[in-house]
Amino acid sequence: MPSVVVTLENTEKQQKLKIDPPSCGLSLQGRLRIPGDKSISHRALMLGALAEGVTTIEGLLLGADPRSTAECFSGLGAEISELNSQQIKVKGCGIGNLQEPDRILDAGNSGTTMRLMLGILASHPDRLFTITGDSSLVKRPMDRVIAPLTQMGATIWGRRSGSFAPLAVHGQQLQPIHYHSPIASAQVKSCILLAGLMVEGATTVTEPALSRDHTERMLKAFGAQLTVNPDTNSVTVFGPAKLQGQTVIVPGDISSAAFWLVAASIVPGSDITIENVGVNPTRTGILEAMAMMGADIQSQGERLVAGEPVADLRVRFSPLKACEIKGDLIPRLIDEIPILAVAAAFAEGTTTIRDAAELRVKESDRIQVMATELTKMGAKISELPDGLEITGGFPLRGAEVDSDTDHRIAMSLAIAALNAAGSTTIHRAEAAAISYPDFVGSLQQLIINN
Repeated sequence: MPSVVVTLENTEKQQKLKIDPPSCGLSLQGRLRIPGDKSISHRALMLGALAEGVTTIEGLLLGADPRSTAECFSGLGAEISELNSQQIKVKGCGIGNLQEPDRILDAGNSGTTMRLMLGILASHPDRLFTITGDSSLVKRPMDRVIAPLTQMGATIWGRRSGSFAPLAVHGQQLQPIHYHSPIASAQVKSCILLAGLMVEGATTVTEPALSRDHTERMLKAFGAQLTVNPDTNSVTVFGPAKLQGQTVIVPGDISSAAFWLVAASIVPGSDITIENVGVNPTRTGILEAMAMMGADIQSQGERLVAGEPVADLRVRFSPLKACEIKGDLIPRLIDEIPILAVAAAFAEGTTTIRDAAELRVKESDRIQVMATELTKMGAKISELPDGLEITGGFPLRGAEVDSDTDHRIAMSLAIAALNAAGSTTIHRAEAAAISYPDFVGSLQQLIINN
């Protein structure tokens, strides 16, 4: 049994994760399967609910966020089987046939659920919908999707000039638009494309840089007519569409794999293989950033699974060096920046992360929270308006830190604690279950004493 202590303490309101590495050090060894991709899980449930016939989903992420999506679409009339680790069946309503619910739809902590669903609900004429979320989600602005939906003719009311949930949506017959998004955001793009499914004509979204393309891939698989112009970062959907139920196999989430990619890179003697990871090129910015830092990561057995590229990733300890992360790379690793900040804390030199202001309106202000919590552990890190500056090479020490109810913060701090001197306690660690329900189990599985 490893002498490292990884323990959970449950109280009435929160969970504390304690990590106490042995003084002799530890390493991470073995093979690991990670949870299904959260982005693909959301979209499989949504398109299954909009399709005719039955959609079968294998490998669905069983975290809190997809459960929120399933609950919402069950309330809208889709028949969704009990969520389990084998197969989920979704009997869809068909485009335009979602029911007006008799209750408020609750997106929980999931910004993806709320933003993408707004496009779907806004395009159902003469039906009234109300959607809310948890204490964190109601503080996150929705204007980035409400603005283009309003241009299409949507009627949406909300708090603080209509930008914050709870939101009321009165469905309308929308009009097609060509929307030039000021940011590269898969949530914005997907919201508009989903709204365009019920619109007569062509609805186009052009982005300043390429964002993840899971929605486009899945819409094509379900039968929507779609064109993509990579030269202009534009996508067009032609409506009204007709979707047909499909079999969707969800690959492992590269955002979850990122924690182990960094962990094995910074903990001496580590050698792990992460199986069945989705390596969609719009999501592999983390691999490019880690390569710039000198990480030893090998992609093995690359293959296509239900239209999505998949591979096994082997990662071994390697001294890291600082790099600059900015520009077009950011949309392809935006969710991985908290764990990249941990990698930078152990890299030689000063790493700069820019063009990532979107991090300030995620589940938490991830720029501020990561700077604050890693500073408690002794890291040399400072906030920039749109990112972070981290000078590596300063040994970290155990501390009392807090996730701020953000799942990616909780897991990033846990990985930092593996290579810190002394005990670290992470408060509100239950947030990890949002995207990685058995994160602690995976951690315990990989730990080997030196």
